[in-house]
Amino acid sequence: MKVKLPGIETFPNQFQGYTIRIEIPEYTAVCPKTGLPDFGTILLEYQPVKQVLELKSLKGYVLAYRNVGIFYENAVNRMLKDFVAAAHPKWCQVTGEFNTRGGMHSTITAQYRNPPKSR
Repeated sequence: MKVKLPGIETFPNQFQGYTIRIEIPEYTAVCPKTGLPDFGTILLEYQPVKQVLELKSLKGYVLAYRNVGIFYENAVNRMLKDFVAAAHPKWCQVTGEFNTRGGMHSTITAQYRNPPKSR
């Protein structure tokens, strides 16, 4: 997906060894095949290292999907890529739980694990 989305700001992490869980229940986008709206909840979980995602910019980022034609799978994987690029976490998981449409309910999960440093 080559759509330009707003950047996600971060701030310095002051602690180690904890998990952040953010639930975003107002995800909307557009189905690229039908043009119909898609709705869902995005669950972001990650362990910060040096940076923490700033929530106001995260909200702006997610709201920018509103008029984007994108499949569920692509949205979840794009979000993972963008979250990891912004915060460089130890690990990150993004789950999209999308509202029922056409009699089907979809849940998509994408994960990132920071590779161990070589010695």
